[in-house]
Amino acid sequence: MDTTVADPLLGALVDGRYRVRSRVAKGGMATVYTALDERLERTVALKIIHPGQSHDPHFVNRFTDEAKTIARLTHPNVVAVYDQGTHHGLPYLVMEFVRGRTLREVLAERRRLQPQEALAIMEQMLAAIAAAHRAGLVHRDVKPENVLVAEAPGDAHNLVDGVVKVADFGLARAVEASADETGSHLMATVAYVAPELVTDGHADPRTDVYSAGIVLFEMLTGRVPYEADRPVEVAWQHVDRDVPFPSRYTPGLPPAIDDLVIRATRRDPGARPTDAGAMLAEVQAARENIGMELATRSRPLAQPTVIVPQVESVPQNVYRTGSMSVEPARPSWAKLPSPTPAQPPARRRRAQPEPTGPAARLAELLAQVNANPRTRLTVIAAMLTLGLLVAIGGYWIGVGRYTDAPDLTTMSSDMAGQQARAAGFKVKFGPAKFDTKIAKDKVLAQDPAAHARILDGGTITLTLSLGPEIHKVPDIAGKEYDLALVDIQATGLQATRAEKFDDAIPAGYVVETDPRIGTEVKPGQTIKILVSKGPNPVKVPLVIGKNIEDAKQALTKVKITVGKIEAVDSDKPANEVTSQSIGDGNSVTDGMVIDLQISKGPALVTLPDVRGQQLDDARRALEAMGLAVDAQGFGTVRQMDPGPGTQVPPGTRIRLLAYF
Repeated sequence: MDTTVADPLLGALVDGRYRVRSRVAKGGMATVYTALDERLERTVALKIIHPGQSHDPHFVNRFTDEAKTIARLTHPNVVAVYDQGTHHGLPYLVMEFVRGRTLREVLAERRRLQPQEALAIMEQMLAAIAAAHRAGLVHRDVKPENVLVAEAPGDAHNLVDGVVKVADFGLARAVEASADETGSHLMATVAYVAPELVTDGHADPRTDVYSAGIVLFEMLTGRVPYEADRPVEVAWQHVDRDVPFPSRYTPGLPPAIDDLVIRATRRDPGARPTDAGAMLAEVQAARENIGMELATRSRPLAQPTVIVPQVESVPQNVYRTGSMSVEPARPSWAKLPSPTPAQPPARRRRAQPEPTGPAARLAELLAQVNANPRTRLTVIAAMLTLGLLVAIGGYWIGVGRYTDAPDLTTMSSDMAGQQARAAGFKVKFGPAKFDTKIAKDKVLAQDPAAHARILDGGTITLTLSLGPEIHKVPDIAGKEYDLALVDIQATGLQATRAEKFDDAIPAGYVVETDPRIGTEVKPGQTIKILVSKGPNPVKVPLVIGKNIEDAKQALTKVKITVGKIEAVDSDKPANEVTSQSIGDGNSVTDGMVIDLQISKGPALVTLPDVRGQQLDDARRALEAMGLAVDAQGFGTVRQMDPGPGTQVPPGTRIRLLAYF
C-alpha cells in the first residue's frame, strides 16, 4: 500500500464529510484513497480524478452523468457508488470499500490459477458485467486491475468461495467521449483491447466479452496472448491474429476451457457470445462439466454384473471323488441286494417359445388379410392411396412449392424492392459492399441468386453496392507519428514518412500530408506523412537595404526561394530591397518562399527655366527642389545644363553659367 506522506490529500476532509486516511493505488486517470465517512462512520473508497482531466469541461459533465448511471447499477458483484462531487475542482467518486486485493495482485502472487478457481472468478465478473449490459452500459476497460477479489474468511488461498467485485464502470466511456470531442483518441488497455476498438473505435457488449476472454486466458496461463515493444504493435496483433489455445501454454487444460476462451475472443464480434449474460451461461456450463469430470475421476469404480455358471446339486448321500461317485460304506447285515442299473431318463425336448415382437404381429396380420379376400382388396386400395399421397406430398415439398427467383441485380434499391414485392416476395438488405463496376445504391448481389429456386412468398436478401471504395485522408495533423500511422492504416491506406523543419509543431508530430487532409483517395494508396523535425537552426537573413541581386544570393545560400518581387515607390535607390515577407531571425523551413519589395527609385524632378534670373536666386530655387547646383560666373544666368523641362532624379547636379 502506497502511503506517501507528501500527498497533500492525506488527512484532508473532503466535502466536509470524508476524512482521507491513506492512498491505496494510483492509475492513469485517478488515484484511490481509503477515507472515513464521518457522517455514517464507515470506511469508503475515494477515487479522485487527476488534474489533467479536470480542465476539460466536457469530461467533467460526462463524468457526472456516468456517475449517476453507475449509482443506479445495483448488483452484489459491482462496486457500489455512494456519492459524487468535486474537491478543489477535481471530480471524485465515493465507492464501496472492498477488503481484498485486485486480481492483478492475486496473479502476481499465484502467477496462474486452477481452472475451477478461474471459472469461479469469471462467473462473478460476468454476472456484474451482464447487469451493466442489461442497464445499457458497456465497461470498455475490463482487466485484472478493475477486478477486486475478497477471499473467503479464514482461508486466504480459497478463491472458489471468494467474493468478486468489478469497478470503474463508465469511467473509460467518460474519458473517451470527452477525448472524441477534442479530436483525440482513447485506446483501452492494449493487452485486453477488442479488435473493433482498434479498427473503428466501436464498442458494444461483445467488446467486454472479448476483454473478459483475455482475462480468463491470463488467469489460466499466467500471461497475456500478445506482447511487443510498443503498445500500438500489441493492439494490432488483436486485429491480425487469433488468440491461441490456453492449453498451448498450460498443458492438461480441459478442451471445454479452450473452446470457451476461443469463442469469447473471436476477432469477428458476430462470432462471440452476444453479451456477458450469454458468456456467463457458457462459463457455468463449462464449470459444471469440469466439476462432473473431476468427480467421476475420484469416484470408486462399480463392480460389473457377470454371468455365474450353474452348479449342479449333489445328492446328500453321495460323495464326489475325482470323477467317481462313492456311496458311504454299510455294515454287512445292512447291505441290500444290488439293484438293476437304472436307465437314464430320456431328455425332454425343450418346447420352442412362441414368436413374439413386431415380426410375429406382422405375420399374424398378414395371415388375417390373406384369409379374407375383401380385406385384402381394402388393404391394397389403402396402400395405393397412401403411395399417391406420399408422391404428391413429396413433389410439393421438393418441387411444387418452389418458384424461380427474379433477377434484381443492377437495379436501384427502390426498383428491386418494388419488383420483388410485386412478385409476392419479401425483401431484406444485407451489409452493403464496395464495387468498382456497380454504381452506388444499386443491387450488387442477391440471395437466392437470379433464377434459383425459392419458396413462394420467400425472402430475397439484397446486397447493395457502395460504389468504388473511396477513403478520405484522415485528419492527423498535430498527432504523434505512431498514432497518425494507426489512423492511416485503419483507413486502408499505406504511408511513407518524410521530415521537414517547422517552428510551430514539435519534433515527431505530423505537420501535413500529401495528398492533403480530406482528399478522397482509393484504398491502398500511399500517403506521404510530413513529420516535423522541430525548428530549423538556420535563420532567415536580413536583406532589406541590399540590391535585389545581392539579396537573392543571400537567400539562396540558406535554401530560401525568392517568390514575387514587387517594385514600389520609394526614395531609396532603384532596385534596393525595401521589405521582405518573412522577417529575419525566423527559422528556415523546407521549401520556404519569401516575397520581396524593391524601390522604383526616387521620383523625377522637372527642371524649371531659371535663365534670366540672378545667379543666387536660381541656385536657391534649384537647391530647394533637392538638386545640387554648380554655378560659374556672376550676374544673370545665361545657360543651364541639363536644360529647362528635363526630368532628373533628386540630387542631380545642375550646371549654371552667368554673366552680364
